[in-house]
Amino acid sequence: MTLSPPREMEDSVVEHPLAAYGGRRPDAPRWFSDALAVAPERGRVPVRGANIEMLSWGKRGAPGLLLLHGLGAHADWWSHVAPFFAARYRVAALSWSGMGGSDWRMNYDVDTFHEEILAAAQAGGLFESSEPPLAAAHSFGGIMLLAAAAAFGERFKGAVVVDSHVGPDGQWQLPPSSRRSLPVYPSLEAALARFRFTPAQRCANLFIADHIARRSLALTPWQEIHEPGWTWRFDPRCLSDLPQVSVAACLNKARCPLAFVAGARSTVTDAAVEDFVRRTAPRGVPWIKIPDADHHVMVDQPLALIAALFALFECWPRVPP
Repeated sequence: MTLSPPREMEDSVVEHPLAAYGGRRPDAPRWFSDALAVAPERGRVPVRGANIEMLSWGKRGAPGLLLLHGLGAHADWWSHVAPFFAARYRVAALSWSGMGGSDWRMNYDVDTFHEEILAAAQAGGLFESSEPPLAAAHSFGGIMLLAAAAAFGERFKGAVVVDSHVGPDGQWQLPPSSRRSLPVYPSLEAALARFRFTPAQRCANLFIADHIARRSLALTPWQEIHEPGWTWRFDPRCLSDLPQVSVAACLNKARCPLAFVAGARSTVTDAAVEDFVRRTAPRGVPWIKIPDADHHVMVDQPLALIAALFALFECWPRVPP
């Protein structure tokens, strides 16, 4: 059985948007079901002693497209988006170490995340085309992509940063977190009821939230958790152990073309952030706003995001004569 959300839920910010469903799946449109029916190749690639979860779509040898998710998320945040690109691109999405189906680490750092980017692109076949791959990354993933563009951007044709907090202070960092353990829920239904977006926002497409939430949960597989039940698939140390990134330096030193996509309602990429990027990044860098979207653009307006990326890839980056 599926349920549609009450109309008042569609337009309001709900802290736990799936709580009203009691574990039942919200109604989903045909395009979404068809996209998920295009099942990805699922695998894992070793990077510095940790196995990194990978999803791949499309034919090897086609132009490559790498998709990177945000903090505490996983590769399946892209699994309703990637199939639209699979006819033209070889698409790969990874789950960062400590997130999704990837292994946890004792410590997390930018250099390690960079190795995960290159390893996933290599294992996914994104370098098998005659042209370098494109990359698109959301939120925290966008910051890691910016840092990668400054470190080894020549390996990529272009990098698209999707609603990342590239702050006016020129730095990216998280406030310290004291969270060192994960809650355990007695049932999948109870766990789904506690799913929430950070930052909190409205959500009209609850069928996407439900899909993401189900892929965010697992039966407790970790030894330090003794109570049986369901818990989130990410390492809570990810929230506090990540280093700062000099965004301004990355914008200035990017070794591949950059483009930016933002939710028009997003509190993460507000006017101050847009102004900072336009002043700091190379002149003429595209800045695309997705109407009626908050921070989680692939949830709020997935089809608009897909269309915007396709349009962008048709005319950008420009090839010099």
